[in-house]
Amino acid sequence: MSKTAPFRFRLYVAGDAANSLQAITNLRALCREHLAERHEIEIIDVFREPKRAMAEGVLLTPMLVRVCPEPPLKIIGDLSESRPFMQILE
Repeated sequence: MSKTAPFRFRLYVAGDAANSLQAITNLRALCREHLAERHEIEIIDVFREPKRAMAEGVLLTPMLVRVCPEPPLKIIGDLSESRPFMQILE
């Protein structure tokens, strides 16, 4: 994926918790289906980078942040419902 992908996402997870692993799987599937070759995903484990998570205001996980295009938008949950994800693509 290129550094100029139209959509950039940051997914905050809590280690290998079931809902975090499910969020990763669901996000990858949604991006493959709706944004093939037009996205970047950064996964951040709040246990490994707690200061970064706190600095960015992450209080719950999993949390997806659409970084680009601006403005940043957030979704909390494992992304099993595709509707919130589709709304942040608009």
